[in-house]
Amino acid sequence: MKLHDTLSGLALLILALIIAINSAGFPEIPGQQIGPAVFPRALAALLALCAVLLIFRARLPAPGQAWVQLGAWLQSPVHRRNFVITLACLVFYIVASELLGFLLCSVLILCVMFHALSVKPSHIVPIALGVTLLIHTLFYKGLRVPLPWGVLSPIQW
Repeated sequence: MKLHDTLSGLALLILALIIAINSAGFPEIPGQQIGPAVFPRALAALLALCAVLLIFRARLPAPGQAWVQLGAWLQSPVHRRNFVITLACLVFYIVASELLGFLLCSVLILCVMFHALSVKPSHIVPIALGVTLLIHTLFYKGLRVPLPWGVLSPIQW
């Protein structure tokens, strides 16, 4: 799928405005000249500048040319199925991660995706377990990101 640069620029400009509006509510730190809102606002300003430049540099599509061109992958049933599976897995994680926890959700999602991608059945579960444990260790221990434990909360390590 290909979007015209004008549409991409408008989307980036809207994103910059959302960032600027949300960062306006950040509290000031007493005694500090630079508060927590400075860097998000600076990034929003740079993003808005890039968006405006993209919009002005883009030429309007020629008459008869589409603003959005769908990719050839949309004609493939396998690609459409994999796209839907990916979206379903994301929604599943959002809905179920607090209840089931990261570890269980991740293993289930990876098993479904590996099966959809025709990974050898005997490799699916071991790879899903290994990748899940690696990601969990990197984020939970290394980066100190609090991942949800869900039903496994009694055995946190």
